[in-house]
Amino acid sequence: MTFQLKEYHAPDFSQPQFVEAPDAVLVAAPKDGIVPDEYHATTIFPEYFKIDGRWLLAEQSRMDCVAVLEDGALSVREFRNVKAGDKVVIGRSEDGNEGIFVHVDGFDEQRGPLGESFTFRQGRNRETAFSMDYDSLYEQLRYEKERGYIVWVLGPACAFDADSRTAFSRLVEHGYVHALLAGNALAVHDLEASYKKSALGQDIYTQLFHPHGHYNHLDTIDRVRACGSIAEFIKSEKISEGIMCECVKSDTPFVLAGSIRDDGPLPEVYADAYAAQDAMRAHLSKATVVISMATTLHSIASGNMAPSFRVMGDGTVRQVYFYMVDISEFAANKLGDRGSLSARSIITNVQDFVVQTSRNLVAR
Repeated sequence: MTFQLKEYHAPDFSQPQFVEAPDAVLVAAPKDGIVPDEYHATTIFPEYFKIDGRWLLAEQSRMDCVAVLEDGALSVREFRNVKAGDKVVIGRSEDGNEGIFVHVDGFDEQRGPLGESFTFRQGRNRETAFSMDYDSLYEQLRYEKERGYIVWVLGPACAFDADSRTAFSRLVEHGYVHALLAGNALAVHDLEASYKKSALGQDIYTQLFHPHGHYNHLDTIDRVRACGSIAEFIKSEKISEGIMCECVKSDTPFVLAGSIRDDGPLPEVYADAYAAQDAMRAHLSKATVVISMATTLHSIASGNMAPSFRVMGDGTVRQVYFYMVDISEFAANKLGDRGSLSARSIITNVQDFVVQTSRNLVAR
């Protein structure tokens, strides 16, 4: 199959409901970080606001934020980034009658089984047939490699297996990874595998434990910190393989967001949660496809920051695709419970998923 983007259908603003609608109401924020009463909270969908008689699209959107008018254009801001005096859109209606329209059907998504009131297996679980998901994803990644921005969100399970580390490294090498979002653990255990051939002291191929192997990840962290950076560690220790090594070699950007339980952490890890959020959003705002694997919290964070659409450089609006891959049904379907309704779940072992994906995209 050949991947094709769905055409975006903007609202017909010549219709009476839009022509007769009032302008959106703007109220000044009373204090830094505080928004006016009855503020409008943005969603993952394209949202239009009527300003001075014109319907404007809020282009850089994300859910649970507010729309702010500045210099005749709309920006979408987190509450913490709102400044006193900012002109914030208020109103809770989304059908246009308050100058706010949330466009949920711009890509003609099928919602429900063709109008039938009852069908079996509407959810996605371990019994779901995923063959078409794999095939369509391979074609999409070939398309996005040249035309889009592919963001991967990885948990440490991806670094615990020799084959999956090699497979993901090859995806980075061959241009199928435009940005990597992860935590301290993914980078630590990948670097431990390069340095000590283990992950948490367990051989990444045989699964045998190294003598005193529980020191291996701490020794790795300490050595990286002594070198001052991941790149310097790779150079100093003559590391030649692995996920982080390939990211450094190919100049692929990565964001490592810290957590409360991190060991070390590595020098590049963001200790400030909001600085990490900003760094992640910088890539997610450019993303055209996001693939999140085996990390529930990072996945939910990424899903909440990734809208269902993106405005391209030529002004066209295109769909953003989000895939959540996990062996746990609960984890893989969690994003749907957190507002990221466009996320598509694939229930499988993430190590096998990476290996299969690499084999189908990269010539061996």
